[in-house]
Amino acid sequence: MPESAEVVEAELAEHGADLEALKQSPPEEAAVQEAPAPEEASAEAAEELRAPAPSRADVGVPAEAAPDRISRRERRREEKERGRRRKESEKRRQTAAEPQERQRGAVSGFIVSCWAELKRVQWPDRETLIQATAITVVFIAALAAYLGILDAIFNWLVQRIL
Repeated sequence: MPESAEVVEAELAEHGADLEALKQSPPEEAAVQEAPAPEEASAEAAEELRAPAPSRADVGVPAEAAPDRISRRERRREEKERGRRRKESEKRRQTAAEPQERQRGAVSGFIVSCWAELKRVQWPDRETLIQATAITVVFIAALAAYLGILDAIFNWLVQRIL
């Protein structure tokens, strides 16, 4: 990932580069002068440029393994044991959750399935039920009044014609 110019400038300043000379020189020369040689770096820069810590392969295996670490064989055995327990647990849950359905006749099977479906219905609370009932009654009363008025008008017209 490319670094911004500010980051590069800050790193060069930390390593003791002459920023004024870099700014005044053409870009070709600046590319050559970007990083000072390690001999020219100060003691602080040398500390920052230390090599990373040696890996375990370079150092060797410790004589005694840490007590909290387990071997690959033990870890694999524990994973298999956990998987076996999980499968047994799922099997027990399945048999407990899904009891065997008895064979029923068509009518009794229909009634049982209707009852099961009614248990899943989310029934309205009292306030919602009262509100829906009131809206239905008002709508029916308005429709009955409208039809009553139309009936009276058509009855009057038929009486006048005949």
